[in-house]
Amino acid sequence: MKIAIPTRENMVDNHFGHCEFYTILTIGQDKSIQNSETIPSPEGCGCKSNIAEVLEKAGVSVMLAGNMGQGAFNVLTAHHIRVIRGCSGNIQNAVTAYLNGEITDSGIGCSSHEHHHQCGM
Repeated sequence: MKIAIPTRENMVDNHFGHCEFYTILTIGQDKSIQNSETIPSPEGCGCKSNIAEVLEKAGVSVMLAGNMGQGAFNVLTAHHIRVIRGCSGNIQNAVTAYLNGEITDSGIGCSSHEHHHQCGM
């Protein structure tokens, strides 16, 4: 299994489309991290970029995210990526919590976007 995390300074970035990069973690059968790599974040809004396609081609099946708009959620889901919103903190801790069944999707996304695509929080 491969898990993607929008990352800024080794933390889960609260806004999917404006992260520094995406951390891709390959998880083994024993739930240990086998490999870690990064993919640069495309410029602009994540829902309008090709990042979902790039992540799908990389074999990502799960996205642990802080928050994102419904458009990004829909695009990722259409690319067979299960989205878990409401994650925060250190990326290693978020992955461990997910693998231990301690977090599930919050079901809450950005409620609105300004015209520069900032989350209306």
